[in-house]
Amino acid sequence: QVNLVESGGGSVQAGGSLRLSCAASGVTNNDYCMGWFRQAPGKEREGVAVMRTGDGSTLYTDSVKGRFIIAQDNGKNTMFLQMNSLKPDDTAMYYCAVEPFSNICTLDVVPFGYWATGTQVTVSS
Repeated sequence: QVNLVESGGGSVQAGGSLRLSCAASGVTNNDYCMGWFRQAPGKEREGVAVMRTGDGSTLYTDSVKGRFIIAQDNGKNTMFLQMNSLKPDDTAMYYCAVEPFSNICTLDVVPFGYWATGTQVTVSS
C-alpha cells in the first residue's frame, strides 16, 4: 500500500520561498516517477515538476523553470519541491504524487496513480 504524506506549504509574500516535502512509503521500486502538481481555484490540476528516481532526470512546467527545484532523498523515499521567487500566480493547492510502475515521466496528471491530500500555498503581492 503506497502512502504519501506532505508537509510544508503556507503563506508567503511575493519573492519569498517555501519548501514542500513528501514522504512516500510502500514503494518498492527504485526507478519510478514522482512529481508535484498544483490546482488553483477554477483551474485544472497541472504538472509542476516531475522526476524519474532512477536517473534523476527532471521536467518542469515553463512557468516555474529557474525558480522551482524538485529533489529526492533516496534513502528516505522523500521528495522535495523548493520554491523560490514565488509569485501570486503560484497560489494553489499543491499535491505530490508517485507512479511506482512507470519510469516514463511526464507532466501529465493521468499516469500518476497515488496522490497525497494536498497542501495550500498562498503567495500575496
